[in-house]
Amino acid sequence: MREVPEDDAPARDEHWEAVYRERGPRQVSWFQADPLLSVELVEAAAEGDTSAPVIDVGGGASLLAAHLTGRGFTDVTVLDLSKEALEISYHQDVTRTVSFIHGDLLTWNPERRYRIWHDRAVFHFLTRPGDRAVYRAVLRRALEPGGRIILAAFAPDGPTHCSGLPVARYSAEELAAELGDAFIVTGTRTEQHHTPAGAVQPFTWITARLR
Repeated sequence: MREVPEDDAPARDEHWEAVYRERGPRQVSWFQADPLLSVELVEAAAEGDTSAPVIDVGGGASLLAAHLTGRGFTDVTVLDLSKEALEISYHQDVTRTVSFIHGDLLTWNPERRYRIWHDRAVFHFLTRPGDRAVYRAVLRRALEPGGRIILAAFAPDGPTHCSGLPVARYSAEELAAELGDAFIVTGTRTEQHHTPAGAVQPFTWITARLR
């Protein structure tokens, strides 16, 4: 698969559509049949309130939305650049209680606020400081006061590329620094993700609260 130049924004959607068409939802490297850690961290952030609005950015064809609604969450949104991925996710959510937004996170204008923002493996694709600044601005607009972020990116010993694109790698301290003083870190975790192809990808996770 060809690499997408960093400054070729119109090609991003074509790239991710091709990834899902060529590999299918269960063969992409980030696939998890049971997103156990994500569910655990969302439930902890919700503090028992399953009506808490949750957004899974870059959620695509992830099974997280279906798992959350299966555990009683009633306000879940999935944002993704790929229509193909969102269509797959729609058919996985048998309860039809999930909202789907097709759009580019870097140009998205949130129309409401969420209590919990979940990002597993989007932030590490933002290799340019300007794109990370846009991400932070969108994040702050999308979160309620005191809202929580759950953020996972490749660890320092993780891959340097994913799906034909370069990525940035982070320690917990580096992710916290990227979020800046607007957030208070509430926890850190590490994970050894086993891909469908059998590779091991080290991830860094942090949770944080908007001041």
